[in-house]
Amino acid sequence: MEAKSSTRRHTEALRRMTLAAGILVAVQVAIGMVVNLYVTVPAHHPGAKPANYFTGSFHSVVWAIGSSPVALAVHASLGLALVLIALAVAVRAVALRAGRVAYVSALAAALVIGAGFNGACFLDFAGQRISSLLMALLALGALACYLVSGYLLASWRR
Repeated sequence: MEAKSSTRRHTEALRRMTLAAGILVAVQVAIGMVVNLYVTVPAHHPGAKPANYFTGSFHSVVWAIGSSPVALAVHASLGLALVLIALAVAVRAVALRAGRVAYVSALAAALVIGAGFNGACFLDFAGQRISSLLMALLALGALACYLVSGYLLASWRR
C-alpha cells in the first residue's frame, strides 16, 4: 500500500511540474511576442555574427541577460530556466516509467531546447524573423506536449 501511495505522490508531483512547465512556456511565448514587436537587437553586440555558433551564442545570451532591454533580459533568463525545468519534467517522467507521458515529456524538452537554439540565432544575427518564427512554433509545440502530458497523467495509473 505504501508503494502505491509513493507512486501517487510522485505522479502528482509530475502533474504539477507539467502544469508549471506549460504555464511557463505560455508566459515565455507572450514575453517573446513583446520582444519581437518592441525590442530591436543591435547588429553589433558581444556575440553578434559569430564565427563559432556556440561561443557566439554564449556571448549573445550573456549580453541579452546583462545589457539588453528588460523584456529581452527576462525572455533570455526565463528561457534558460525553462530548459532546466523541461529537462527535470522529462527526467521525472522517465524515472516514473510513465510510458507515453515520458515520450511526450522528452519531446517537449527537445522542443524547448530547439526554441532556445533559435533564440540564440535570433540574438546572433540581429533579429532574423525566421529564427523568431521557429522559436515560437517550437515553443507552441512544447506547450501542446505539456497539454497532452497533463491529459495522459490525469488517467495514468501505474
